[in-house]
Amino acid sequence: MRVLSGIQPTGRFHWGNYFGAIRQYIDLQCEDEAYYFIANLHALTTVRDRDVLWQNTLDAAMDLLALGLDPDRATLFVQSDVPEVSELCWLLMTGTPMGLLERCHAFKEKKAKGVTADAGLFTYPVLMAADILAYDSNVVPVGEDQVQHIEVARDLARSFNHQFGETFVMPRAKVLETSAKVPGTDGEKMSKSYENTIEIFETPKAMRKQIMRIVTDSRPMEDPKEPETDHLYQLYWLFADDADRETMAAKYRAGGFGYGEVKKALADAADGFFAEFRERREQLAAHPEKVRDILGDGAQRARAKAGEVLRRAQEACGVKARS
Repeated sequence: MRVLSGIQPTGRFHWGNYFGAIRQYIDLQCEDEAYYFIANLHALTTVRDRDVLWQNTLDAAMDLLALGLDPDRATLFVQSDVPEVSELCWLLMTGTPMGLLERCHAFKEKKAKGVTADAGLFTYPVLMAADILAYDSNVVPVGEDQVQHIEVARDLARSFNHQFGETFVMPRAKVLETSAKVPGTDGEKMSKSYENTIEIFETPKAMRKQIMRIVTDSRPMEDPKEPETDHLYQLYWLFADDADRETMAAKYRAGGFGYGEVKKALADAADGFFAEFRERREQLAAHPEKVRDILGDGAQRARAKAGEVLRRAQEACGVKARS
């Protein structure tokens, strides 16, 4: 079973990235053959500063390694280091109906928000399909908002196989689950686009400052409160063990406490949770050449597999003679 997923280097990872996806990527590498890539070609649709894009790419690699991605278990690489994917993207593009892309919700949503609808944004799902199909991926872990793109990949694979013969493995989506909502500092879903994130690798001092700014309601201290509906408790729940969760929930229901007390407990729990990751991140940052070597080795392995699939597709459609 081969697992594949990519993550865009559009900024530093935050708590929502970790609990919503990265933690589950780490778990999957222990069970299956895993390919994880930093999707810098996809990021070009939004990041237009070369220095920022490159630094974000290197930071994303360091962050993933610090958070537990093991290059001996999983293949980690940069998307653009595998040019076979871009060539495969063109083969798929020639058979992609315009209507299929026009129906993709990500394109429609961004266009509705006034984002310039360039060709890269419009054809984003075809490059994503090439990413998936290039490695004979069986399982693609994604959030619910990305399931449609996996269906596009399946549609394009099915169409190509029908026209040229069995070429591509049919992937399936594995919808990532979170045991709790990951709210941002304003109570909405934590997202860079909402500017409400708390970064994983902020300094403890900066992280505590962000936590103390989390918006809370104005109910009196003495009032009892339901913990499960409170976004501050939902964040605390992510870091605390069962006993501490129960203690904090009981405090909510009894009333007579201030939110500042919860924020301090959250800051202490989050600081302890990420301490080992931060230490590992500092070691990686001190030796960026090791990170580049890991990415180079990963790209070499990824290219070997993508080259095999590309050759198969080229021979199937007649771009190259059959061997």
